[in-house]
Amino acid sequence: MKSKTISDYQKELRQIDKKKGDDYTSMLLLAIVEEVGEMARAYLAMKGRKPRNKRAQQDESYKQEMGDVIVAIMKLANLRDINLDERIRYTLQKIRKKRQVI
Repeated sequence: MKSKTISDYQKELRQIDKKKGDDYTSMLLLAIVEEVGEMARAYLAMKGRKPRNKRAQQDESYKQEMGDVIVAIMKLANLRDINLDERIRYTLQKIRKKRQVI
């Protein structure tokens, strides 16, 4: 069975999520920030850095929250016609160049 690419997942998400427009883009940007915050809160609770944060301990794990972050980013990329496979390759190439310089 062939592994799915990010583009495959984006295509699947495009079929589910039909929303468009600048208002939706703003909402997605806020959703990404919110999901990153939830992921951080869950991670810190798991590591004992926020032992009193009962809500974070009861909510989803940071791994589950990471999935929410990725899907929100994919939705934004779809809305703005951004190919995430290309963006990931570009960023990895940029990181490789930086590592070679050091």
